[in-house]
Amino acid sequence: MINESLSHEIQQLQDDLLKMGRLLEEQISKAVKSLVEKDIDLAREVIAKDDIIDGMELDIEKNCLRIIALKQPMAKDLRFIATTLRIIVDIERMADHAEDISEICIQLYHEKYIKPLIDIPRMANIVSAMVEQALQALIKQDIAMAMGIVPMEREIDALYQQVFRELLSYMMQDPKNIPQAASLLLVAGHLERIGDHATNIAEMVIYVVEGRRIDLNEVARQ
Repeated sequence: MINESLSHEIQQLQDDLLKMGRLLEEQISKAVKSLVEKDIDLAREVIAKDDIIDGMELDIEKNCLRIIALKQPMAKDLRFIATTLRIIVDIERMADHAEDISEICIQLYHEKYIKPLIDIPRMANIVSAMVEQALQALIKQDIAMAMGIVPMEREIDALYQQVFRELLSYMMQDPKNIPQAASLLLVAGHLERIGDHATNIAEMVIYVVEGRRIDLNEVARQ
């Protein structure tokens, strides 16, 4: 009965993590969409919903601590719960980056963009896929799926460098472009950081399954 009860609690944690992750994916998508389409109402929606993710983080944290105190999980179950406590922090921080992108959307609302926004939406699509894949790898305890994050991380890093070089060229062409180019570079930086957090989650999958730690960011740089 105790094992069945713990198994049910673990399943509930998995469901809550996926729910939190899906809301995060929506936040990322809507934040970048608000920027591209100059949709200030959508940007404000993203900012307002950040409180929901904060609340989910607290609820999952309390549940994890309750399970540890009452069920006394061992081995892989304990590693999963401990990892969940770290993952919800990563998700909350990723949501903060989405909120920051929405703030930049509002800041740039009355400006004409110096260039079409092409690579930034591409980055958003990739990091959203990274979040989904990392969480699915955790639920399925699939190391191969977790390692599949590495080429996506490489692509994000390459896109960030491309955006950086392009925006730098606009800054050099005309000093009047500097404020907006700097803001757009911040957006790309926020997306790059979301990718790093997703990679952190993939690393935790390996820890849960095998009890070993590996730096996938380092692997991606090789």
